[in-house]
Amino acid sequence: MKEARAFSPCHITGFFQIFDHTNDSLRAGSKGAGVSLCQGVETIARLRNASKTSVQFRINGSASNSTEVSRYVLDTFLSKFKEKDGFEIKVEHSVQAPIGCGFGTSGAAALSLALALNDVFDLGLSKIEAAQVAHVAEVECKTGLGTVIAETFGGAEIRIKPGAPGIGELKDITVPKEFVVACLCFGSISTKKSLASERTRKCVNRYGGELVDKLIEEPEIDNFMTFSRQFAEKTELLTERLRKALCATDEANFVCSMPMFGEAVFTLIEKRRLEELLGIFRQQNSNARIFVSNIDFEGAHVLK
Repeated sequence: MKEARAFSPCHITGFFQIFDHTNDSLRAGSKGAGVSLCQGVETIARLRNASKTSVQFRINGSASNSTEVSRYVLDTFLSKFKEKDGFEIKVEHSVQAPIGCGFGTSGAAALSLALALNDVFDLGLSKIEAAQVAHVAEVECKTGLGTVIAETFGGAEIRIKPGAPGIGELKDITVPKEFVVACLCFGSISTKKSLASERTRKCVNRYGGELVDKLIEEPEIDNFMTFSRQFAEKTELLTERLRKALCATDEANFVCSMPMFGEAVFTLIEKRRLEELLGIFRQQNSNARIFVSNIDFEGAHVLK
């Protein structure tokens, strides 16, 4: 059985503006700002010819039917082989960040799968062309708008033009090498439901655009965190648990916010202050998940 492996970083969006009023999914997307994480999704795609096509998805070792976006990516690739008899395909996603909590796991799964399938099918698509398949899958499944382009290139970014990789445009935010991303995760918030809420969409678009413009003028990490927090407050997305945690971090002079969309707290922080912040996180909720990640600057790639 032939196989290929690929990795995509996960990603946190701090604030954004929606651009999805188009019939062209490649040009739909978002403006916004965020950061890619070294914790991500590694995908293995295994393939062999068969009399008819069969597909199996596994997430973190367990069979799963919750793979709408990945299935969309796979179906897009299979559509290129209608003249063939079929394939036996096995897809394994190893997800290193909490799923459904604002860390871009569906986009990372789609992107790493697209790269792995391009390799295992030997299609010869460029990285950008393969990433466009993942972007379209996210847009069509309504699970994300700007995650894939950010995860394709990595780093901390401002998305200054909406659209898929190769169409949208990014501007780098300079990140000192001593910074890491610290997260406290309580639970999930549905991106699909949030993007379907007209009230949420109006708040997001009212405040997101102006904050993007301000960050473009001064693309610094401190501004990214400050604007992310302003966005979370103005869009009224903070839950009671998040407010309690943010009050505690505010009192200790840490600027934190929530990832879009997830019931979680995050910040970019110097390593020398990390243990102090983690101490505050540990006092919040014994069931909450704490994790720390370095910033990924490589972006999605095939693993050899």
